[in-house]
Order: sequence, then C-alpha cells, then structure tokens
Amino acid sequence: MTDPQFPPPVPQAPGHQPPAAPGYHAAPAPTPTYQAPPGAYSAPVGGYGAPTGAYQPSDAPQQKSSALGIVAFALSIVAAVVAPIVAGAAGYQIGFRLPTVMQQIDGSTSDLSFLAPVRDQVLMGEVSFGLGTLAGIAAIVLGIMAIVKRAGRAWGVTALILGVLGPVIFFTVLGVTLSIGAGAGSVTLYGA
Repeated sequence: MTDPQFPPPVPQAPGHQPPAAPGYHAAPAPTPTYQAPPGAYSAPVGGYGAPTGAYQPSDAPQQKSSALGIVAFALSIVAAVVAPIVAGAAGYQIGFRLPTVMQQIDGSTSDLSFLAPVRDQVLMGEVSFGLGTLAGIAAIVLGIMAIVKRAGRAWGVTALILGVLGPVIFFTVLGVTLSIGAGAGSVTLYGA
C-alpha cells in the first residue's frame, strides 16, 4: 500500500533514462521503430490526420465585375430618361395639332379617327412606351440580379429605383407636354 499523504509513484515511460549526473552526457535513447502488421490500415504516426472537408478559412473575396449592374443602369436610363423624352416630343406635337380637330369630334361615339392627323406622333409615343416598358422590366430584373450577386450592387440599386420610377416619369412628361402642346395649339388657332 502507498501512504495516503503522498501521491502514487509515476510510472516511467519505456526507453526513459534518468538524467545523467552533472559532468557526464547521457547516451541518446534508441528510437523504437514500429511496424504495422500485414494487412493493417495505415494511419499517420501522430494519431489521426486532419479530416477531409474540414473548415478552411476562405480566401480573400474576389472582386466581381460590375458589368451586370452597369447594364441594368443603362437600361433604366433608357426607360426613365430616353423614352419620356421621345414621348414628350410626341405629346407636344399631338397636343399642338389636336385643337383643330376637337371641333369635329362626336362625343357619342368612341371613334379614334380624330387622331388620324397625328398618327405618326401617336405611333412614336406608342413605340417609346413599348421600348421604355421593355427596358424598364429588364432593368428591374438585372438590377435585382446585380444586387443579389453583389456584382455592381450600387449600379443595381440605382437601376432598380429608376426602373420602377420609369412609368411615373413617362406619364408625367407625356401629360405635361400634351397640355402644353394643346395650350400652344389653342393660342395659335383661336388667337391670343
């Protein structure tokens, strides 16, 4: 039995030699060589190796191209600026020429033949509306994609905002220019 006041003796590891006395050098301990039995699974010497698929710190994030956001922004400019400008020019011409036709309109029918004198301008307004709509939808979709993919995020946010505001700008410009054109046409027709 061991004395309860003292800890149990520590067993010595195999191949361990007690320290040499001062002035003498100890001979190096022989390194034991282990050989796996035939057919045994080979494992790293220090125990298990690092598991495959373990957490690895990610590399520095690569700078993504902002081309997607820039394309979305360009399409939103077409929808929110170019289409309203074309519609404004057409709206002014329609408004300017319509007061002369307004005297011949029969209110009991829904005949649109009164637009015949300005059919080119109406067509120009319709085409600008169609192209503005397509460009606005594409700008919204590509803007969302740019935001999600973080490829030109600021461009994508701007494109999304302009794409949504495009129809509001379009119809505001068209209404104002139709009114200004109608006012100018009335002054020309009836005199000041």
